[in-house]
Amino acid sequence: MNSSHPSHFNLVAAAHASMIEHGFQPDFPAGTNKELAAIQSQPAIPATNGVTDLRSLLWSSIDNDTSKDLDQIEWAEQLPDGRIRVLVGVADVDARVHKDTLIDSHAQSQTTSVYAGVVIFPMLPTSLSEGITSLNENQDRVAIVIEFAVDANGATSDEKAYRALVHNRAQLAYPSVGAWLEGKAAAPPKVAASADLATQLKLQDTAAQRMGASRFLHGALHLETIETRPVLITDQVIGIAPIEKNRATSLIEEFMIAANGVIARTFEKAGVASIRRVVRTPKRWDRIVELAKERKGVILPAEPDSKALNDFLLDQKQKDPDHFPDISLTVIKLLGPGEYVLVKPNAPSPGHFGLAVQDYTHSTAPNRRFPDVVTQRLLKTLFAHISATYSDDQLNAIAARCTQMEDAARKVEREMEKRIAAVALHPHIGQSYQAIVTGVNNYGTFVRTLDPHVDGMLVRGGKGLDVGDRVTVKLVATDPERGFIDFAV
Repeated sequence: MNSSHPSHFNLVAAAHASMIEHGFQPDFPAGTNKELAAIQSQPAIPATNGVTDLRSLLWSSIDNDTSKDLDQIEWAEQLPDGRIRVLVGVADVDARVHKDTLIDSHAQSQTTSVYAGVVIFPMLPTSLSEGITSLNENQDRVAIVIEFAVDANGATSDEKAYRALVHNRAQLAYPSVGAWLEGKAAAPPKVAASADLATQLKLQDTAAQRMGASRFLHGALHLETIETRPVLITDQVIGIAPIEKNRATSLIEEFMIAANGVIARTFEKAGVASIRRVVRTPKRWDRIVELAKERKGVILPAEPDSKALNDFLLDQKQKDPDHFPDISLTVIKLLGPGEYVLVKPNAPSPGHFGLAVQDYTHSTAPNRRFPDVVTQRLLKTLFAHISATYSDDQLNAIAARCTQMEDAARKVEREMEKRIAAVALHPHIGQSYQAIVTGVNNYGTFVRTLDPHVDGMLVRGGKGLDVGDRVTVKLVATDPERGFIDFAV
């Protein structure tokens, strides 16, 4: 169905409606501004008793070009014994957003910021998440610092966490830093202007490469799904661009995985209950084995084996890079979604099958994830040697709510991806694209165009096609309201 005026379809209004439909409260409750005023009247730096002053270090952040809610900054140094000492500073959101306040209660209900392409629905008011709780460039902030040392084999040691004062000296972005680290482009201006910063980032990259190699050796999965972002001009969607991963995104990913592991083990050693982030050993492993044999003739072990699965994935990526995102997506679905669970002292954790780590929590994005705020509060009870701020029953309920709302957020984001694509492609009705068949079922035949990456349905000419077939398709209709994109062979 061809919508009458797709280019004028109100994507922001559609996103707002989708949020409500999936159980979110996209608008902050009455009384929020009063609480914000009280928070903003507090000293720029909260009381710092027992807080280490690390503002002299050459901290930097790497994030998306458009990110304004900066959750973490990094610093590293070379140790005499060959190890690399890494410090990850995480915004101390709890220092501003106190437990059981109106803003905190709203965050606990929403549990996550939702990124709907054309609009962000933040978990916290932006005057906090993009302002005084964000680790913005050239601003003094209080942070939770997570420290560890990385040896030549990627193993970590000397793990600790503590509160500190920090100062972000350079806000950097993934595309430019990644291209520089990979030798594909000159250094970004801030890096080019500081030899010390360049050395610092290369040292961080070395530590990340060590940790990544170790994780993949132990069975972490190479998965590659296609992510896109809308291209906007004066708030109008004119196209879709892929989100590219590179050495900079890998650097931050490895640091976050390591930091989250440090926090999980800190709770474990202290005998404290906490919320863990887990991806369980897949119950549908038999189906993964079946698919590998059916599609590629590969025999996987009968019992779940992440190393064997990753070897299969790497082989498929090399042999069929265009179709690899579809294999990845199938594996992700069969692995099952991540979830938040309560782990009590001395109880085994399900671990994270996809990352090949046993100890994993969420602690590094408190501006946009509520579990990370809870983690900060639990840490502070350890620092202060006081009773836990949450009971086991409360933690269990929070974990369940976070899992529920994360699933809802994925649905909102997926709906908006489809609607944005329908708006972006409408002016190109009649144009031909190279595509690959991604699915064939009772509902029809589905394809994904290769440039831009857009999913749609074949309404004519799909007979006889199968998954993996290459085909030239013509765009025949779009419907932003339903997120439909129709192609014909």
